[in-house]
Amino acid sequence: MAIKKLGLQTVKFQNPPSIISTYTIVGPKEGDGPLKDYFDMILEDDMWGQESFEKSEAKIQEEAIKAAISNGKLTNQDMDYLLAGDLLNQIISSTYSARTLQIPYYGLFGACSTMTESLSLGAMLIDGGFADNLVCATSSHFSSAERQFRFPLEYGNQRKFSAQWTVTGSGATVLSANGNGPYITYATTGKIVDMGIKEADNMGAAMAPAAIDTLITHFKDTGYSPKDYDLIISGDLGKVGKAIVLELMKKEGYDLTDIYTDCGVEIFDNQQDTHAGGSGCGCAAVVLNGYIYKEIMKGKFNRVLMMATGALHSTTINQQGESIPGIAHAITIDVNKN
Repeated sequence: MAIKKLGLQTVKFQNPPSIISTYTIVGPKEGDGPLKDYFDMILEDDMWGQESFEKSEAKIQEEAIKAAISNGKLTNQDMDYLLAGDLLNQIISSTYSARTLQIPYYGLFGACSTMTESLSLGAMLIDGGFADNLVCATSSHFSSAERQFRFPLEYGNQRKFSAQWTVTGSGATVLSANGNGPYITYATTGKIVDMGIKEADNMGAAMAPAAIDTLITHFKDTGYSPKDYDLIISGDLGKVGKAIVLELMKKEGYDLTDIYTDCGVEIFDNQQDTHAGGSGCGCAAVVLNGYIYKEIMKGKFNRVLMMATGALHSTTINQQGESIPGIAHAITIDVNKN
């Protein structure tokens, strides 16, 4: 048996897959932020020569995937699977990327949790013996997401301070049955948690309960505690969601003050006027495949709990008065296999 089940929601990989290469592409605003030195490519403009924002996002994801594979000294033909998704209807960015790449493809929709969803499933495929090499990817684009989920860009509406800024960018990760690490050693699959938040401009509050549920479950299933990690980081809760997680986790007996942060908080600084911080599938993807991966390779982090969160709603159902379901998937990235 390749995978060992721990509790109800966590698996421990017996032959942990190795992260052998990554690649990140970000837009100009992200390239002006505090993590700019960790990104592989910073675009001069977010259209990148394309006719629309949607076509630009598809190109960004496609090029990130190709570069990640090349960084691993592999080819598209070496990839057993591509696991990818994005925010747009019918996950068009990923599907149109896959059309060109011609890698066997599973399209995923986990909203902003897609990066860790794809890595969890990819790790299961490799540890289960169903793949030797595969690539996981996701993307988002401020302008494509804004006009799908919120308002037309030309409207110029005033944003609430709880609102977040969708990251323009894509991150791709190549996993392999071979390699010298870092390794994905655990995966905790989240459950839907919905506390009744209906405001699409308050995603941090909508997703934070799912993050808390997954964190507590991970600690109970694995026997780990916060002190066993060098870093615990969520995907895109922003300032509002991060504050909720810190407060409510402390009430549950877990003090994360010195160990926890959020990708949406780290990717922009206060001078960039993003209000509550970053969001979008690309937020966790570029921070993980840029900052976190490169700092692991430098020896700063030995064990990281990466947890991307998603708001699983659509404008159609939200306009019908439904609340926003949240989910969070977590993976442990370790420099050691055991």
